[in-house]
Order: sequence, then structure tokens, then C-alpha cells
Amino acid sequence: MRTPLIDRRHFLRAAGAGFAAALAPAAWARTLAADAVFATAFVRRDGSYGAAVLSEAGKVLHTVDLPDRGHDVTFDPVSGRSVVFARQPGTFAMVFDHKGREEPLAIASVPGRHFFGHGVFTQDGALLYATENDFDNGEGMVGVYDARSGFRRVGEFPTYGVGPHELLLLGDGRTLAIANGGIETHPDYGRAELNIATMQPSYVLVDRISGDLIEKHELPADLHKLSIRHMDTDADGNVWFGCQYRGPVTDRPPLVGKATRDKGIALIDMPQEVLNSLRNYVGSVAANPLSGTVAVTSPQGNSLAVIDAATAKVLSAQDLTEVCGVAPDGKGFLATTGSGVIVGTHGKSLDDPDHVWDNHMLRIEEA
Repeated sequence: MRTPLIDRRHFLRAAGAGFAAALAPAAWARTLAADAVFATAFVRRDGSYGAAVLSEAGKVLHTVDLPDRGHDVTFDPVSGRSVVFARQPGTFAMVFDHKGREEPLAIASVPGRHFFGHGVFTQDGALLYATENDFDNGEGMVGVYDARSGFRRVGEFPTYGVGPHELLLLGDGRTLAIANGGIETHPDYGRAELNIATMQPSYVLVDRISGDLIEKHELPADLHKLSIRHMDTDADGNVWFGCQYRGPVTDRPPLVGKATRDKGIALIDMPQEVLNSLRNYVGSVAANPLSGTVAVTSPQGNSLAVIDAATAKVLSAQDLTEVCGVAPDGKGFLATTGSGVIVGTHGKSLDDPDHVWDNHMLRIEEA
């Protein structure tokens, strides 16, 4: 599950007077009482880009400017640093310190590669892994960066597929789960999708140390246009994934699945009205270990659905305009939207007049 741990009070104390002065007294008090902070990319109403740290109340605590649109954020609890990745086919990632004491550090992709918007730290914070596109050869790669040496790129290995998107480090600390979306792109053609007729999405497990393939699972041939994109891990170690369909808009294929180590992948059944509301597009996936649930969002369908992780049954679905970012919050979820709204599944809501929230949100819990 995407809930890295940080000692919240240590974070707030170490942030110093400058950070505290930026908050009104009431906001500072609320922050001290909060159990978590959240990180997400955004677009300002003036068209500029950035990433933000948010309180549980949805208040902006800290921001960092970005040169272009960001996508997802990953966090290293050892160093207290986050990395926000450029949206595909972006060529930058930005390292920033939640304490606000260090200047942001930009990571540039090497020639012949661009980022796919996602990455993950090792448990000791020593290495950062990022999904990348070897676009001239049409192959997915994982770039390896030394976080203790200025994020110098120290290697790469294949994802054993095309168009890798999100990747997760599993509980053993060694295995990477990677969603290969199957869609070939090239920066010369922007975000154009070049191989829809022949795309082959896959879910793979890769040894991060050797780079060897451990498992590879593909969808049935009649679902080869179902691009596997986003994932999260539940309390039992199962990986839940969401898909985006590139076939006829009138089709209603299953969009959510579960992968179990050594047992492969399986798509789950969802009520027709829920599938209709998702409109063939899952934009984000988040698991909540406290409630044993998984949330999936669709900005295309303006819908958020919550699934029971044990039974794979849909528990609820709600309409929410342009919803995409989602993260566990208590026994529910906090969601962000492209209309600037932050809303909880248990009622709280905040409309931010200055920001349009981007695709993903990461919860950072108190240790």
C-alpha cells in the first residue's frame, strides 16, 4: 500500500520557523493534530506547475515549482525526501525536501529515454527506480538512481514489456511489480499511441538486484487492448491494478484486477452500472489496510468506486467531477479532482481556488 511512514512531529519540528510562519496559527494547530500529510502534483490556475504537501484538512503546507506537468510522487522515509516525476513523455523528475531546508534537485532523463511518471525507493532509501521508455527501440526500462550520490543514474534493466507505467516494491524489499501498459509511444509523436492493433499489456515481477524476470502475466488475447496502468498493494500483499481500454468505446471490459504471487492475475466482476460510470478508464488505485478496501477512480467517468479487498465486491460508487488522485484516510479515502476539489469519502470537502490537482496522491503517515 502506498503509505510511507514519517514521524510527523519530527517533520514539523524540523521544518523550522520559516515553515511555521507560512501557516496561520489555526492551520498550524490543525497540522500538529493531523495524523498524516499528503503529496500530489498540481497545475495552478495561472497555468504554472508544481507539487504540494497537503494536510489532512486539505490545506497546502508546502509547494515546489515544476518546469512542466507532474504525475506521481514517491517518498523516502529515511531521508524525508520526495520525488515527483514528469508526466509522460517528460524528461525530468524533481527531488524535494518536505522539511523545506534543501533546494529542490532536478533529475534529467538520459538521452534516448523519458520518464513514465512513476518511481519507487528501496526500503533503505539508497536507490530510486523509475519506469522509462527506450523509445527508439520501443522497449520499457527501469532506470536505477543512486539517491546517496546526487541521484546519479547507475544502471537500468528491462521491464520485459512495452510502455511501463506504475511500479511497486513488494514486501520482500527485492521484487518489483511493474505494469506494462503495452502501448508504444515516441516523443517525436508526442503522446500518440503507435501500436494499438498489436499492443500486449502485461504484469511482471522483476528482481531489482539482478534485473531478472521472475513472473510475467498477460491478459487474454481478446483483451489485448486493455492497458494495465496503476497499482497498489493491499494488507495481504496482493497487488490490485486498474486498466484503461483502447478498444471500441461501446465495449465494457473489466477494468480492475488482482495479482497474487505465484498465482497470476485475475480480473474482477463489477456491476454494469459501475463499469459504465468508469467509462473504460481507471486513473488511480489506492488500498486502505485499515478498512480492507481498494478505491479506483475515473476522471473520464467522474466516478470513484470502493471495493472490498477480501471479496472483490464493489461496496460503493460515487459521482465526483474529474476525480483521479486518491489515498487512504482513516478508514476511508481522500480524493483530489481536476476541478480543484479535495473530498473525503466520509464527508469532508475543500474547494481550492488556486490549484487544479493532478492524477495521483500519496499518503505519508506518522511513524
